[in-house]
Formats: sequence, C-alpha cells, structure tokens
Amino acid sequence: MSQNKLGIYGGQAVIEGVMFAGKTVFVTAVRRKNNEIEFHEMPKKDKEWVRVLKKIPFIRGLVGIVDSSAKGSQFLNFSAEAYAEDEVGPETDKAATKEKDKEGGLFSSFGMILSVAVVGILSFLVGKLIFTLVPVFVEDFIFGSVFENQILHNLLEGAIKIILLLVYLFAISQTPLIKRLFQYHGAEHKVISAYEAGLELTVTNVQKFNTLHYRCGSSFIVFTVIVGVIIYSFLTYDTLWERIYQRLLLLPVVIGVSYEVLKATNSVREYPVLRYLGYPGLWLQLLTTKEPNDAQVEVAIASFNRVLEMDNRPAKEIA
Repeated sequence: MSQNKLGIYGGQAVIEGVMFAGKTVFVTAVRRKNNEIEFHEMPKKDKEWVRVLKKIPFIRGLVGIVDSSAKGSQFLNFSAEAYAEDEVGPETDKAATKEKDKEGGLFSSFGMILSVAVVGILSFLVGKLIFTLVPVFVEDFIFGSVFENQILHNLLEGAIKIILLLVYLFAISQTPLIKRLFQYHGAEHKVISAYEAGLELTVTNVQKFNTLHYRCGSSFIVFTVIVGVIIYSFLTYDTLWERIYQRLLLLPVVIGVSYEVLKATNSVREYPVLRYLGYPGLWLQLLTTKEPNDAQVEVAIASFNRVLEMDNRPAKEIA
C-alpha cells in the first residue's frame, strides 16, 4: 500500500513512551513502573489561520516547528509527570514526597526530566539559535584573520556546526535516560515503517525494520546546516556582527527552505539515485535513535494502534 492511501503519520519519543499524531488526535503512551501502559489523548484542534499557514510552502515549515514544539512540551510533561510519580513512589506518600522536594531530594530526577524536555524541543528553538551563533564565533576566532574567502568561511562554519552537534548528541546519548529516549525514538520509526509497508503491527514484524526514517526531525537538523551554508554564500559581510545579524535574520528562511528540502527528499526516496539526497539526515539518526527492546516496541505499537482507533471514531466522540 502507498503512503498516500495509508496516510502520513509522525510522532516523537517521550520519557518511557511514544507519542503519535493522527488525523484527529495525538496519543501518548508510556510504560509505567508497574508495567502497565498508560495513555494520554489530546484532540487535534488547530486554529483556522494555523491550518492555512501550514499549507503555504516555505512558511509551513516554520509554523509547523513552532506548533509541534508547543504541543510537544505537553506530551513531554505528561510523560515526565508519570516518570516522576513512579520514581518517588505511590500517591499515598505525597506528604513525604513534598518534603523531599523541598529538601532537594528529587533534584536529580527532575534534572533528568528537564534534560529530556530540552532534547525534545530545544533543537528547534533556543537550541537552533545556539547552534547557529556559536559556530560563527568559533570559526571567526580560529580562522577570521587567516583568509578572506567568505564562502570558505561559511563552509568551515557549517563544518564546526556539524561537529558541535555530533559531540553534543553523542555526549547526551551516553546517559541512561537519554539512551532510553533514543530507543523509544527508534521504536517510533520502526512502527511507522512497518505501517507504511502494510504489515500487521506485531512486535516481531516491527522489529524487522531499522530505526531510521526519512521524515525524522533529526534529518531536518542536518538540512538546516546544509541549506544555511548555501544561503549564506549569496551574501557578503564586513564585520562579525553583520555576519551574526544575517544569521539571525535569515534563520526563518533557512528553516522554511530546509523543511521543503526534507519533504522533497522524502518524496523521491523510492528513486535509486535521488534517494541518496536524504542520506545525511539518516546518518545523523545513527546517533539520535537506538535499537529498542520488545517492551519498548510494544508501547509504540499501543500508541499507534490507539491513534488509528481514534481516527476511525466520529469526530463528535473525540473531545
């Protein structure tokens, strides 16, 4: 079956679970400490002007990122609360929990939760700003007075950006909680791939697929670097601050164009030669996804099946 007939679904990893976005609803499924799977459902209700903007090329990418980041924080909050509740014990011990919280006893748990939230939304907002500006300062500090070729400076800036990104992702992937988050990210991709292949969503079938997928946000990050180098090369600057100003001003443009590139590479992935256009994004996913275990895949399947179930309900039943 083709993707068009099946519909295009996407999602994100959360703490101990996966969120999938359907046609009418968002569903988050998380594995609780008692081994049960708990669901959180949120209807899809975009403002009319948001729906209109999401259809306009080069604008829809920026709108989609801001919108998904805002909504994504809600799914992360749900999973974070469930995780924290499991970490501190049953609800009957709420008084002790509050006292421990005051004493800082829960600082490490909530610190880990915060780090996961940062991974989830920072890359597209504050993180994108940081990874845009820091390489400019680093490149100018190291190579600013070595030569004057601005195109070469742009290429070096892009290389530094990629290196910083890889180091950052590798470093956080070594922590146990982030590693599990990346495993759920892999489970999300596997479920979507199995669904798009028309297979029954069983753990055995889903585990046959790899953890990489063309439409992943990790791929988008790579394209923003590549597209940024190309766009910046059409401009000239006289000072470091003018260079920084250009980067900030053009950030929405880079995001908008990168989104279109991501969609284009996904649309041609079935063609033998053109499919390689999406490989840089897939390579980055080698860091942002990990092989999930069967229990994690089970959670992802449960989330996706609930999405399909909700999508088939009458709209008035989804409140």
